[in-house]
Amino acid sequence: MLKISLPLRTPVLPALAALCMGAGVHLAAADTGATDWQFQATPYLWLPAVDASAQISVRSLRNANGDELGPVSISTDLGPRDYLENLNMAVMAMGEARKGPWSVYTDVLYTSFAQSQTTLRRVSGPRGNLDADISRKARTDLSTTAWTLAAGYRVVERPTFDLDLMAGFRYLSITSDLELTLLGEDGRFLRQPKVSLDQDLWDGIIGARGHILFPGSDWYVPYYADIGTAGSNWTWQAMLGLGYRFDWGEVTLAYRAIGYELDTNDMDLTLHGPGLGIGFRW
Repeated sequence: MLKISLPLRTPVLPALAALCMGAGVHLAAADTGATDWQFQATPYLWLPAVDASAQISVRSLRNANGDELGPVSISTDLGPRDYLENLNMAVMAMGEARKGPWSVYTDVLYTSFAQSQTTLRRVSGPRGNLDADISRKARTDLSTTAWTLAAGYRVVERPTFDLDLMAGFRYLSITSDLELTLLGEDGRFLRQPKVSLDQDLWDGIIGARGHILFPGSDWYVPYYADIGTAGSNWTWQAMLGLGYRFDWGEVTLAYRAIGYELDTNDMDLTLHGPGLGIGFRW
């Protein structure tokens, strides 16, 4: 059994952004007393780091002396320069519709990159570090779709603070292939396994979102948190940012994180990083 830990840096994983996965990096305070529908659309850019670990099986893995290695742990790293130059497509957008205290919120994220060079930082087995015995390379293909849809109700409305409670679902689809090339210290070919870590998950979520407001100022602090389960063991998301309102909308810079714990391959995924959104309201 080979254990592979994947501290990657990708525009998704979104998820595994993703996630991904909907935290609001926008949303200025709304007038809950309004009788008409209010709408907002927010394209955004999010380039998170992705930390992942999974249990996979690679049989008959031996060192340069021909000795069976047994269970092996491999750590890998994929940097932004690796995936940006191999990025095929990325779409990231959020939207909100609100009438009075009621709201509907959605977040859609899609990203795809192919054959990105991935660094295997460390290889270890039952007897310790095997870096002296094994030379290693890896390439990663990854496509991620994340969609969040939730309905909310505003339970707190104050000049300095508002809070919505919400419930909905998050969908995550990941198609990921990791191709490993393992060589002995003498250059002898050992194995070239291709590991597929595909996921297709629907989770129910509950959460809260809102804003910390500064009366007399156009600055605000958006926040978001949710937790859920169903297709995954559990999933969570959190966001905190800083925004500025204009007549036409707002600009928000936020830090966002999404996590998944899965049964398949005993996989754990965490996506975290800064995001920038520009919201247009009408």
